[in-house]
Amino acid sequence: MKTAPAIEVVLSEGPLGPEDAVRAPGAGAIVAFEGVIRPTEEGREIAAIEYEAYRPMAEHQLEALARGAADRFGLAGVFVRHSVGVVPVGECSFRLIVASAHRAPALEGMAWFIDTMKRDVPIWKRPVFEDAQERNQ
Repeated sequence: MKTAPAIEVVLSEGPLGPEDAVRAPGAGAIVAFEGVIRPTEEGREIAAIEYEAYRPMAEHQLEALARGAADRFGLAGVFVRHSVGVVPVGECSFRLIVASAHRAPALEGMAWFIDTMKRDVPIWKRPVFEDAQERNQ
């Protein structure tokens, strides 16, 4: 009997903190990815990225993507965290942890999830430029 994959999706205000260890039954590989705010965007220095989302739809689509990845790649678990609001440079805004019996499906599932999320999920980002922030002070 196949165990249902563990799925967890959370949208959190502001930067993401450290996570506890993730475990999923039957997993021999747990792969983690963190998206961290870079110091430049469009060739200009930034202070932060501001994320906006239509939360009900974003959460629904993230969960559907997580289930789709689990089904498509035979994953034991998919754990998703994405920030909304302002996230300063150097802080984490996205975390994806994927668990599977072996590393290849975990890595493939992770790449597929990220590419599909960027294309399909209604989460928008707006850079907060350093020079604009200085003008507003």
